[in-house]
Amino acid sequence: MLTPLDLTGAHSRRLFNYVCDQWVEGTGKAAPLVHAVTGVPFAEASTGGVDFARMVSHARSVGGPALRAMTFHQRALMLKAMAKHLMEKKDEFYRVSAATGATKRDGWVDIEGGIGTLFAYASRGRREFPNETFHVEGFTEPLSKGGTFVGRHICVPIEGVAVHINAFNFPVWGMLEKLAPTLLAGVPAIVKPATLTSFLTESVFGEMIASGIFPKGSIQLLCGSAGNLLDHLDEQCAVAFTGSAATGRMLKASKSILENNVRFNQEADSLNFSMLGPDAAPGTEEFDLFIKEVANEMTTKAGQKCTAIRRTFVPEAMAGDVIAALTKRLGGTKIGDPAVEGVRMGPLAGAPQVSEVLKNAERIGAVAERVFGSTDSFEVVGADRAKGAFFPTLLYHAAKPFDVTEPHDIEAFGPVNTVMPYKTVDEAIALARKGRGSLCGSVFTADDSIARTVALGTAAYHGRLLMVNRHSAKESTGHGSPMPQLVHGGPGRAGGGEEMGGVRGVLHYMQRTALQGSPSTLTRVVREYLVGAEQKTGGVHPFRRYFEELEVGDTLITGTRTITLKDVEDFAKLSGDVFYAHMNDEEAKAHGVFEKRVAHGYFIISAAAGLFVEPSLGPVMANYGLENLRFTKPVYPGDTIQVRLTVKQKTAKETLPDGVPQGVVHWDVEVKNQANESCAVYTILTLVRRKG
Repeated sequence: MLTPLDLTGAHSRRLFNYVCDQWVEGTGKAAPLVHAVTGVPFAEASTGGVDFARMVSHARSVGGPALRAMTFHQRALMLKAMAKHLMEKKDEFYRVSAATGATKRDGWVDIEGGIGTLFAYASRGRREFPNETFHVEGFTEPLSKGGTFVGRHICVPIEGVAVHINAFNFPVWGMLEKLAPTLLAGVPAIVKPATLTSFLTESVFGEMIASGIFPKGSIQLLCGSAGNLLDHLDEQCAVAFTGSAATGRMLKASKSILENNVRFNQEADSLNFSMLGPDAAPGTEEFDLFIKEVANEMTTKAGQKCTAIRRTFVPEAMAGDVIAALTKRLGGTKIGDPAVEGVRMGPLAGAPQVSEVLKNAERIGAVAERVFGSTDSFEVVGADRAKGAFFPTLLYHAAKPFDVTEPHDIEAFGPVNTVMPYKTVDEAIALARKGRGSLCGSVFTADDSIARTVALGTAAYHGRLLMVNRHSAKESTGHGSPMPQLVHGGPGRAGGGEEMGGVRGVLHYMQRTALQGSPSTLTRVVREYLVGAEQKTGGVHPFRRYFEELEVGDTLITGTRTITLKDVEDFAKLSGDVFYAHMNDEEAKAHGVFEKRVAHGYFIISAAAGLFVEPSLGPVMANYGLENLRFTKPVYPGDTIQVRLTVKQKTAKETLPDGVPQGVVHWDVEVKNQANESCAVYTILTLVRRKG
C-alpha cells in the first residue's frame, strides 16, 4: 500500500511507478510537484531506471492472456467491483485533489465522474456484449446464391498493450474513461498521466492495485516521462492520447507508430463554440441559460477543460446585453483557495500553466477588446496570489470576428473566452467552422428549426453538439461534459479521434475480422446459429431442457395450424385491431398489397407460440423479449402455418444472492406457410433455469 501524500510538504516523497506488478521508485533527476494553492513542493516524479520494454512485454505475456480468458460479462463485473471499491475510498481522493487547485465541484467531475464511467461500461458490457470472449457484429452476409457460403464479422481483443497518455486537467477521469473501454475489450494498459498532476492519479491507481480486483499485468503506471515506451509498440498495440495538438502530432509521427500502423486515437484541445440563437433575446429562459453555461464553462476547473467554451457567438444586436450579463455573473465569482467557503474558482494546475495561458490571452487581446478581468489586479481569497497558480477570468470581444484569426486559432487553456457577434445564422455557422474542428459546440435556442440548421451546418466540424432549451436544461449534463454513452473527440484540430462512445469505444481496442464459410462452420465458430446451418431435431422438447442441456442449433419443427376466417375475426374482436385489411376483402385489395383479407401479423406470431410452446411447468421461466420481427409474406384465411424454433444463442446470467440460477436463450423463429414460404422471422428471448 502506498504511503498517503503529505500535502503540506513537511514530508515530501517521490511518486512510485507500477511496473510489472511491482511498485518502483524512479531514480535520478525528478520533476518537483507543487501544491497549486500554496506553491509548496510536496512530491516529485521520475521514471528513471524503468525498463519500458519489459513493461510492454509483461502486459503482453501476463495481462493480455488473463484478460482475454475472461468473458465480456466477467470483465464488466470486474469494472463494477472496481467502481464500488473506488467510491468507498473517494474521501482520500478529494483530499489529494485539493493540491491540483480543484474546487469540490471540480473534484466531483474528475473523481466521481471517472468512477461513473466505470459503472457505465460495466452496465453496457453486460447489456450489449455476449457472455463470450469475443463479439459477433452485424448480420450474416449471404455470399452465394444457394446459401452455402456466407460471411460474418467477429471482433477479438488486440494482443498487445494500450498506452494511455493523459492530460493534466483530469488526472482521475482521464485515466478511468480510457481504462473502462480498454479493459472491457480485454486489453491491458499502461497509464501515463501528465506529470504535473500525476500525484492524484497515483493515489487512485494505488487503490486499484490494493483492491486486487484486476488481474496481474492488466494495468501499469508511469509517473514521469514516458521515455522510449512508444518504441516498443507494434501492430497489436494502441495509443490513446489526450493533450495539446502539437504534442499529439509529435507522438503520432513516432517511427514505431508509423511503421507498425499502431492504432492512435487523439483527443486534442480545441476552440469549442457556444451560440445564442437569434430568438433567445434577453428575458427569455434560453438567454439566462446561455449566460449561466458560458460562465460555468469559464470557471469550472478554472477553464482547464478540453471541452470548455472558448468562442461565444451572439446576435450582433445582443452583444452588449450578453457582455453585460456575463460581466455581472463573472464578477460574482470568487477566486481563491477552494477550501474557503464561497470560493467558486481555484487556481490553475501549476505555475507553468499560468505563464502559458497569459501568453495566449495576450495574443488574443492584441486583436480583441478585453471587456472583463485584469491580469494585474484581481482578488484571491484565502491564499497568496504570488505563491499559488492563480489566474483571473478574462472576457474578450472581437467586434469583427471574420477579420481576425487569433480567436479562432489560439487557445488560452484557462478561464478565457471571446464574444463574437454574428448577423445571420449562416454567419454563426461560418464562425463555428473557423475553429477547424472541435470537440463540441452548443446552441441555445427555443426554435427547433434553428437548432436543426446549426446542427447540420456544423456537425462535420464537431464531435458533439448540444442543443439546449428550457425543456432540456434541467436534466442537461452541460456543454463541457462528455458522456460514456457518446463519443468524445472531434475532427481536425480536435485530433480526429474518438473516445468512449459506448460499444464504439470498446471496439477501438478490438480487431474486426470477416469470417467466410458454410453456415454450419460459422455457427460452430461464433456459437450463434446462422440460418442454413445444420439443425439438431428430436429428443425432449426444448422447453423441457435446462440451460446447460440446450445447444446452439437444437431445433423444434412444430405441427401445423390452418388459419380460419373465424380466427381473424376473433382476434380483431379480442385485440380491438379492426384495421380494414383484416375486415374487408375489397378494401384489403384496394392498394394492391393484399389479395384479400389478411390475418393480423401479431395473431400469426401468437399462433406460432401456440405451436411451439410446451405448456407444462419446466425450466423455461419467462419470455421477456422479441427482436428483429419481420412479416415477409401475408397469411390469408385458409393458409396453413408451421414453425421452426432453433436455439440461436445462449448467455448465462449472473446469479444474485438468493436468486435462481438462469440464463438467456435467444431462439431463432421462422413461420412458414403450406408452400414452404417464409411468412415471419424473429428472435424471441426466454429466461431458462440453470442446474447450478
